[in-house]
Amino acid sequence: MKRLFDVVLAFIGLILLSPVLLIVSLLVRVKLGGPVFFTQVRPGLNGKPFKMIKFRTMKNSVDKSGNLLPDAERMTDFGRLLRSTSLDELPELWNVLKGDMSLVGPRPLLMQYLPLYSREQNRRHEVKPGVTGWAQVNGRNSLSWDDKFKLDTWYVDNRSLLLDVKILFLTVKKVIARDGISQVDNVTMEPFTGNVVPLQKNTNDKEL
Repeated sequence: MKRLFDVVLAFIGLILLSPVLLIVSLLVRVKLGGPVFFTQVRPGLNGKPFKMIKFRTMKNSVDKSGNLLPDAERMTDFGRLLRSTSLDELPELWNVLKGDMSLVGPRPLLMQYLPLYSREQNRRHEVKPGVTGWAQVNGRNSLSWDDKFKLDTWYVDNRSLLLDVKILFLTVKKVIARDGISQVDNVTMEPFTGNVVPLQKNTNDKEL
């Protein structure tokens, strides 16, 4: 039932939102240049890699060595608008149709985080990652990593079609309120460094 629910809603969403997708694509091309889409390999069900697709929200500005500048320096007002309205997430409906993602589930994070998870935190991969999730409607990027993982595993243990419907409605409410888009000192979410030894912060080439 969940897969049928995902496919039907994702298909309807892509059809109804096709004018929005076209307009956003054109605006991204004009304001940020190419490519229009940001694609990145993320861990899916059971940690299996898949290529997630989003609208690009940052410029490709680099330093003298050719390395991408930090996120805060590459983010534009237009990119912030896309993120605050969650328009950058719309292409993920294609990932849902393909079966890589679900409409609701823990958000797919970065591949380099996989070895850093505790056994409990890694349980978030027992279900498909989602376009939205329980953590997203309960704080999104304003949450600490620990709180976010606890909400993710709570969803894994309590998931149901009724809960998914509730999360989708709460997501619409959150998007309208533009709540929890970023942390105070970060464009999105500070990097996850595991539970033991903090690593040096590196915000290059990531969009969460």
